[in-house]
Amino acid sequence: MSAAAVEHPCDDEPETLLETANRLAEQLPGHRVEIIGGLVTVAPPPDGPHADALTTLMIPFLSAGLHGEESRVLQGIGLWLPSGPEDYVIPDLAIVDADFDEHLIENNCYDPACFRLVLEVTSGNYQTDLRHKVAAYAQAKIPVYVIVDRKHGRVHVLTEPLPSGYDRHEVYAPGQQAPPPASIGAELSLDVDGIVRAGRSKR
Repeated sequence: MSAAAVEHPCDDEPETLLETANRLAEQLPGHRVEIIGGLVTVAPPPDGPHADALTTLMIPFLSAGLHGEESRVLQGIGLWLPSGPEDYVIPDLAIVDADFDEHLIENNCYDPACFRLVLEVTSGNYQTDLRHKVAAYAQAKIPVYVIVDRKHGRVHVLTEPLPSGYDRHEVYAPGQQAPPPASIGAELSLDVDGIVRAGRSKR
């Protein structure tokens, strides 16, 4: 999603970053507010093609049985990050362990240990998903990070997290199938052409 940095207000009793983020979330319904690397970012509500791509992506995960007794397929669940004392993100889609509700940390965000896969569908500021979140998710040891790059019509599958990024980074183009590793709990492939077409603006 597109995101813009927000400066911390200065006054006698400055807000914490988390207080600032929560205030902005209340003031801007539908926007996605996150804290990455100690910086508050705000993403506007997604457009229709973004939502279409996200629904198209959910179908193979649901068909593979990942929304069941062992794991759940969830949109917009908060993920607490180890990169800062108040850092958190809200990925577009996640595959989590079914007992994720036992791993609540703070601010409606959950321990990264219960996440099997996170997925982002890019919007205007695609660099956030392709750069900043790569490092954030890798540092949180998220096993699989999938990015739908709508600007360039590609699907990225990143695996094997390291402290500064992912060791494996596969890029798939339309006409190819993008297979997340079976370690997420099932074997499946993502149809890149269908996903890219769903995420393309019709105007």
